[in-house]
Amino acid sequence: MKRGMVLSLFVVGLSLAGVGTAVAQSTKQAIKHDAKTAGHAIGDGAREVGHATRDVAIKVGHGARDAGRGIGKGAREGWDATKHGFKEVFHKGG
Repeated sequence: MKRGMVLSLFVVGLSLAGVGTAVAQSTKQAIKHDAKTAGHAIGDGAREVGHATRDVAIKVGHGARDAGRGIGKGAREGWDATKHGFKEVFHKGG
């Protein structure tokens, strides 16, 4: 082989090695991008689950609060009726 031919084969070899490196870098970046996208999707899903859990907890808490108010009001009305009946039967107070 002549010197020019060896030199041209060497240049072709280097350029192909550069293409291989570029493909490897491109693949590496694609993997990083996909991993980042998956991480964001997981985070978004977890946030949505957390918000839904919070909303349900608030609704349950408000329901319990309102039920407690209803029970308290009923108990108060019952006590008032008992007190009124007692006063009527024993002629005490107004």
